[in-house]
Amino acid sequence: MNNSPALIRILTVDDHALLRKGIAALLDAEPDMKLIAEASDGREAIELFREHRPDVTLMDLQMPDMNGTEAISLIHGEFPGARIVVLTTYTGDVQVLRALKTGARGYILKGQVHRELLETIRAVHAGHKRIPPDIAEQLAEHLADDALSRREIDVLRLIAAGNSNKLIADRLFIGEATVKSHVANILSKLCANDRAHAVTIGLKRGIIEL
Repeated sequence: MNNSPALIRILTVDDHALLRKGIAALLDAEPDMKLIAEASDGREAIELFREHRPDVTLMDLQMPDMNGTEAISLIHGEFPGARIVVLTTYTGDVQVLRALKTGARGYILKGQVHRELLETIRAVHAGHKRIPPDIAEQLAEHLADDALSRREIDVLRLIAAGNSNKLIADRLFIGEATVKSHVANILSKLCANDRAHAVTIGLKRGIIEL
């Protein structure tokens, strides 16, 4: 009688072949895990998920063509039971929250792969959620924050690109006074000293990307 544990079948999604190779080597050494497919972008991930129905999917967030958050949302919409772990370099609480809201059940920073990956895969496969303590702390810290509106995020993104209030007004087809009001709200909500500080906070928290 075969008492060996059932294999956890894993799909990895990352546009960096070297990282996929490193993960493959880690998984290959585990008797209860099997890498069944690899994708290099979100669109390919969806196709391979449909084909293989993996037990756990490791998903990068920043990829060409279709990013990880979009892919997670579409996979989860089609397969509500999908168990997806985000594997990323981004620590921002907004990025984490976005991924969790779209259906991710775990979050690992790429720098912690060797230390956290195997345990996280097993935990998520067993039906648990797993977020590193330092990231969970960031989430808790900003839980009561007043979130930026979609328009305020647009304004912050344009500030980050070096646009003046007048140029932002022209780009968004709104008045300059409205832009000033949005900027004031952004500074207040992010507890920022000035525009440059707001951009720094926005990047760090994952509200905007360059």
